Amino acid sequence: MPLDRNAPPLPPVVLRAVAGAEHVLTADAMTFMAELQARFGLRLHALMVARTRRQERIDRGELPDYLPHTREIRQGIWQAAPTPPTLDDRRVEITGPVDRKMMINALNSGARVYMADFEDATSPSFGNIISGLANLIDYRDGTLDFTDETTGKAYRVGPNPALLIIRPRGLHLSEANVLIGGQPVSAALFDFGLSLFHCGRALAATGRGPFYYLPKLEGHGEAKFWNEVFIFAQERMGIAHGTIKATVLIETLPAAFEMDEIVWELRDHIAGLNCGRWDYIFSYIKNLRNHAAYVLPDRAALVMDEAFLATYAARVVKVCHRRGIHAMGGMSAAIPVKGDSAANEAAFAKVRADKQREVGMGFDGCWVAHPDLVPVAQAVFDAAMPGPNQIRKPRQEWRIEPAMLLKPHQGQITEAGVRLNVSVAIEYLAQWLQGRGAVPIHHMMEDAATAEISRAQLWQWIRHGALVATEFGEERRLSADWLGELVQAEIVSILDRIGANGFHRGRYPSAARIVLEAATAPVLPDFITAPAYDVLNALD
Repeated sequence: MPLDRNAPPLPPVVLRAVAGAEHVLTADAMTFMAELQARFGLRLHALMVARTRRQERIDRGELPDYLPHTREIRQGIWQAAPTPPTLDDRRVEITGPVDRKMMINALNSGARVYMADFEDATSPSFGNIISGLANLIDYRDGTLDFTDETTGKAYRVGPNPALLIIRPRGLHLSEANVLIGGQPVSAALFDFGLSLFHCGRALAATGRGPFYYLPKLEGHGEAKFWNEVFIFAQERMGIAHGTIKATVLIETLPAAFEMDEIVWELRDHIAGLNCGRWDYIFSYIKNLRNHAAYVLPDRAALVMDEAFLATYAARVVKVCHRRGIHAMGGMSAAIPVKGDSAANEAAFAKVRADKQREVGMGFDGCWVAHPDLVPVAQAVFDAAMPGPNQIRKPRQEWRIEPAMLLKPHQGQITEAGVRLNVSVAIEYLAQWLQGRGAVPIHHMMEDAATAEISRAQLWQWIRHGALVATEFGEERRLSADWLGELVQAEIVSILDRIGANGFHRGRYPSAARIVLEAATAPVLPDFITAPAYDVLNALD
């Protein structure tokens, strides 16, 4: 029986009671979210099936390439619709989770933009998601404040806060705590729908939104999907067409070959493209998983000015400036080290070098993960970019062939690199299972992409029998058995460090099991956060 789009949507069923839900999950808001799910849910399912089919073709040897049937779009002379004045200058953007205190600190950081991240920097427990949406409502009302019960320190949003951009969860994710017709709703539509319902009109009235970051798109069909969601949502909410502006994260390998097409599909609603470099590395490994020619070295060797990463960054700038939109650089994840001025200066020097590379390439802005890095990055862009952006600086002289977007980095796979991947993946995932999505590890602010790169590299090295340079100067092939030994040793070390009564001690074995199963699976799992989400909900 065909779906009747005119029939009223089935009412959502909320499975879990959490603080703040009465302000977020109002009857009218849930009706709007249910309309989005009813209208777009089947389309979204079809797009996820298309992802699977594309991966199957790549597994069989059909490598990514520019699409022949969209040549006219790539070669055409056209530009996206203009962006509002509030988005002209985005030279430094700070990103972070939707935790109340962190939101206030980010809004007060001095950055031009704050990206409120419901995705990789937020562990998606239902409590975290609902409190994040409630925080957006308080931001709308000017009541976003926080008092630390331990120190008594009060936090309040200052008079000139950063511009708010919201990143909903990816299209592949579900919100398991809300059902419609017995099925979980789309996490992307849940986050987008509720944030727009509660804040969209108010942000539009001031010209400060509603603005979004769209994560993990894999092609122009998914961009078209979001464009249709925007059109429907604006009409339903009484917001003028084109008011919603989105910046698309180019953080998947297929999307790198369809940048022009993605901009074309979103041309009335797009503000820019962003280099999501860590997820992009993960996607490179995942998409080329069956091909030994694309095995990558240690993560430390994957620098942005070489091989496929350099080409990808150049193409983002070239496409964006040709189409009249912002090219946003990648994340600088370094964080200050308390009481260690030498370590701080070394970290800041790396950030300066990274931002000098980006502004020199023509990027219009960049990301940082900590308020202390805002003035460091801003100084670099202020010195080299006197205007609000560099959109008028073309980069058409760069000729980018498909093979250049696939060229692997060269370097060693070392035992230290293997151990680091094991350590970081387990530590991050254990913290994620405790409800933390942005985790300081080895003086870096890490998010879910860290765990994805780490476990994907481990899988790739086992799958292709990679030779590992051991600490004794020998070479040894990484195997599932050896990895199991390393994981066991890491768990023993962690438990010794945190002690018998360590807070959430039990999360580490769960994290280690998830990492080991993902790294030794016969087929590389699409996302490690999928099985981890089931565990998170069970533990919550």
